[in-house]
Amino acid sequence: MARALLNVKTIQAAKPAEKEYLISDGDGLFMRVLPSGKKTWQFIYTQGTRRRKLTLGDAADVSLATARERAAAERARVDTGDDPRVAHLMREAEQARELAQIEADVEREKAENLPLQSMVTAWLTDGVTRSDGNVALRRSFDIHVLPKLGKKPVRGITETDIRDVLRGVGRTKGKNRTAVLLLADIRQLFRWAEKRRPWRQLLVEGNPAELVEVKQIVQPEYDLANERERVLSADELRALRDALAGIQVAYDSATDKRVAIRPLGAETRLALWIMLATCCRIGELTCARWEHVNLQTGEWLVPRENTKTKKTEWMVFLSAFALRQFQSLHELTKGSPWCFPARNHDGALDGKSISKQIGDRQFRFKNRKKLRNRRNDNTLVLQGGDWTPHDLRRTGSTLMQSLGVSEHVRERCLNHTVGGKLGRVYGRYEFASEKRAAWDLLGKRVEAVLQAGTTTQGSKSPANTVSCEPVGVSG
Repeated sequence: MARALLNVKTIQAAKPAEKEYLISDGDGLFMRVLPSGKKTWQFIYTQGTRRRKLTLGDAADVSLATARERAAAERARVDTGDDPRVAHLMREAEQARELAQIEADVEREKAENLPLQSMVTAWLTDGVTRSDGNVALRRSFDIHVLPKLGKKPVRGITETDIRDVLRGVGRTKGKNRTAVLLLADIRQLFRWAEKRRPWRQLLVEGNPAELVEVKQIVQPEYDLANERERVLSADELRALRDALAGIQVAYDSATDKRVAIRPLGAETRLALWIMLATCCRIGELTCARWEHVNLQTGEWLVPRENTKTKKTEWMVFLSAFALRQFQSLHELTKGSPWCFPARNHDGALDGKSISKQIGDRQFRFKNRKKLRNRRNDNTLVLQGGDWTPHDLRRTGSTLMQSLGVSEHVRERCLNHTVGGKLGRVYGRYEFASEKRAAWDLLGKRVEAVLQAGTTTQGSKSPANTVSCEPVGVSG
């Protein structure tokens, strides 16, 4: 091919052919044109007796002037006896080392600045397992922690950051208990991270959550012991009976049910009386399956996985009063394997659902705005102040105590651990007859209390309705 000096026009005018070809610029510099249309610079030189080629770059990226400079530098290297290819390989190796160093620096910087969001995600995936699949834990962090600290590097999070977040929950919003529980969860998160890579390298100054004190994040008047003492009196139990029944009667007789106050569901009302008569926990009750309730013998088996400790199963001997509540419940939900089936899925009702229903009907005690699609009234407010379903468990236990039930039997009726590890290992007696007697006493006392016809507020108890009042109790 004829020798010709290149210029911008000849470079642009060069068209691809069936085979690649070269256009010379002189002194060993060529433009290589491929069938695909791609154009590259090549330096062709002689090393000893062999003809060699060295690519100097893509013509689209390297200008003609730059290509000539690179070719001149390679010619000078050839004149001194060096092989340009060796120098080229050395340059590529050096560039590779530099690139690797840059990538390592980027990865190191990235690792040093991992955000709290990444640590929380790793912890929720592999570091903690709650009975609800970490749903509540994840929601708590998503609402209170991650919006403010999620993007902040873990190594930069201080006790002040954590304290400020928790103060916003406790002191500002008045959610003191939530703040206390959240602090415990954050401490658990950081303790987990301190033992694992890559997080432990980011916590060389220790766990910042351990430096936050509970009293710093809650309102001054908050009881740090957080021991509820609420026990419903006999008058309040009767007032609750009347309120539940009265709302149902008013709703049933309302001409326009769209504006009438909707009562609690029958299953929820029965759940309240079962809790009172058995002293069970709400989570143990809402997870109950009909296969574990024997309506003939009056026995309810709570499987180990449904108990709070998840260590041993728990047999509840139903009093006549409690059995009647279960029998009425069976008429309502016997088509489901669950005693309390959920409405929007095939599983059991979430225990929090009942607590929310009770809390929504005591709105005056809520430090929040009215919620959409929720009750926001005071129809279940009692004279002694706000109450929760769990207070019924305490009330039942207190009634047992007043009836002279011995402490060790009462504790077993509450499914509390008695005697520690040694007591469990060497004391295998089940106290079945004693517990059955205790529950029978409780059931009779509850029934006697609820059979009274008036409350201290002077309201007459409505006629007995199975779905409104505790079954078997009439005014």
